[in-house]
Amino acid sequence: MRSLALLLGVKAACILLVSSLSRTGAVNNSGRGIVNVASSSNLLTNSKSVQLVLDPSLALLSRRQRRLIRQNPGILHAIAAGLHTAIKECKWQFRNRRWNCPTTYSPAIFGKIVNRGCRETAFVFAITSAGVTHAVARSCSEGAIESCTCDYRRRGPGGPDWHWGGCSDNVDFGKMFSREFVDSSERGRDLRYLTNLHNNEAGRMTVSSEMRQECKCHGMSGSCTVRTCWMRLPSFRTVGDFLKERFDGASRVIYANKGSNRASHRAEPRHLEPENPAHKPPSSMDLVYFEKSPNFCSYNGKIGTLGTSGRTCNSSSPGLDGCELLCCGRGFKTQTESVTERCHCTFHWCCHVSCLNCTSTR
Repeated sequence: MRSLALLLGVKAACILLVSSLSRTGAVNNSGRGIVNVASSSNLLTNSKSVQLVLDPSLALLSRRQRRLIRQNPGILHAIAAGLHTAIKECKWQFRNRRWNCPTTYSPAIFGKIVNRGCRETAFVFAITSAGVTHAVARSCSEGAIESCTCDYRRRGPGGPDWHWGGCSDNVDFGKMFSREFVDSSERGRDLRYLTNLHNNEAGRMTVSSEMRQECKCHGMSGSCTVRTCWMRLPSFRTVGDFLKERFDGASRVIYANKGSNRASHRAEPRHLEPENPAHKPPSSMDLVYFEKSPNFCSYNGKIGTLGTSGRTCNSSSPGLDGCELLCCGRGFKTQTESVTERCHCTFHWCCHVSCLNCTSTR
């Protein structure tokens, strides 16, 4: 069974974040993935020597993922934070669309969409991979992970009035760890495997490509005669905006290889090609997919779509958040209510504020 390695592994990371009660066996086992009896296979320890225990029945972390966490004390919290940030960003980017990045409390956080090969699947893989990369790189700079620090490779001369210094965010370590952790459970050599790995890498590359130089001035009275500069991670909103643009322009691909005999197969491994030969091949930062998206209008348990019934739409908008598109032609209900708010407030010296009450119909 194919699984989204990152989603399973990071969901486990969220489950693993337990209090120090786990050291005394005082954590209950009420379906939250925590067990009282620790063993060498399910016991992890964070940088503060707090034992983190995973219920073996969930089987969410692979052996390789467990080893990576043990080798990098403190990184488990960064993984969980990265997923949390990715989920928030996904929901924000798609808040006005038919598919609004719904999540569940089950191990399959994003539901059945991760088992498909559509644009939405591509975005989920990319944003979660980017979330882990971003969070790990930032945690390295903050000293929260014992196995990495700031990126000090940029040192010495840089320009006529500035030089490299300070604490650059360690995006290379973030990419390396994300690549090893997130991609580790992908299996096979089919189209789904290649698209998943491609979209994972697109998320990581987006974080790296959006790094920006940041500087601090030095000199008498703030004259800024010399500046010390370092490389800083972009805000995750910047990453989300970039990936959303790539989502809108995602490439539909097919599984292909050049040649037909065994020798040519070894020389030219199978790779992704655009379905339309007239289109250019996808770049390393493009999102790719291989099947058409559902319309997401109605509930369908088989494919995991919730539908748009009950959503709030904008009756005056012709865009994706408008009632015509969001309601899929089913019509919509309008509720009118009177709202009273404070308005025309004036400050009087000293110290009193007076306001009027304004009533509007919405």
